[in-house]
Amino acid sequence: MDDLTWTDTQARRLKELGMDPENTVFSTPEERNKIFQQIEKKQVQSERIRLTKFLTAKKKTHLAQLTENLTAMLNLQGFARVNTPLIISKSSLSKMTIDENHPLFHQVYWINEKQCLRPMLAPNLYSLMVDFSRLNHRPISFFEIGSCFRKESDGAKHSSEFTMLNLVEMGLPKENRQHRLEELASLVAQTAGLNNFKFEIEDSKVYGTTLDVVAGPDEIEVASGAMGPHPLDEPWGLTDTWVGMGFGLERLLMISQGNTSIGRWGKSLAYVDGIRLRI
Repeated sequence: MDDLTWTDTQARRLKELGMDPENTVFSTPEERNKIFQQIEKKQVQSERIRLTKFLTAKKKTHLAQLTENLTAMLNLQGFARVNTPLIISKSSLSKMTIDENHPLFHQVYWINEKQCLRPMLAPNLYSLMVDFSRLNHRPISFFEIGSCFRKESDGAKHSSEFTMLNLVEMGLPKENRQHRLEELASLVAQTAGLNNFKFEIEDSKVYGTTLDVVAGPDEIEVASGAMGPHPLDEPWGLTDTWVGMGFGLERLLMISQGNTSIGRWGKSLAYVDGIRLRI
């Protein structure tokens, strides 16, 4: 006889309330349902207290606080913050090698035949790199924090709208690039509250060889970085050396808060600051 555990509905409800259901075994359905009702009632009361505290005392989400903390840290490192359009052109994606034959092309939210919601910050930042490269000043350091959009299917670790931090530093000596990339990645990870992370070398369909940051018990990728000169530079006419890295802020929060679902930390009508609203 199979062990009697939580029903799928019960396990899903407990996860919604911020709990990770343990593989508890029950003797009878009646025992299981009684214990579930007790746990749910207690957790609902706890979530209501958290929501009230957020509205009356805290008044700022973890995502908003993380954005402020990262901005302050990067400003101290000499980075300027920029804001670029959410709507980008099909031609700018093409310069990133994302055309009809690229898997990411079919995850894009198209507004019309020539425009879409940006699936990444990189095309806009490349455009700024071209303009900034005309300056004599080096290094040139800037970053953006903003929403990106992709048609994702794995809801636990992905979201259709997510927040990216992308940083770029131009004009570094070639021999210093990887060290600087690791240094900046470490600063961002530590600011986000990640104490245990590591670097991995991976192959990307867009960026070629990348330096990635993985963290958490499941070693989830939270950032990916690249260095230039790079084959992608040519369509933009860029000749500078550079380093760049992109971080998913909701993933940083999910891991730093010890969760397994990304949806509770992003822009949502179901959660506020990780708190389930249907309580």
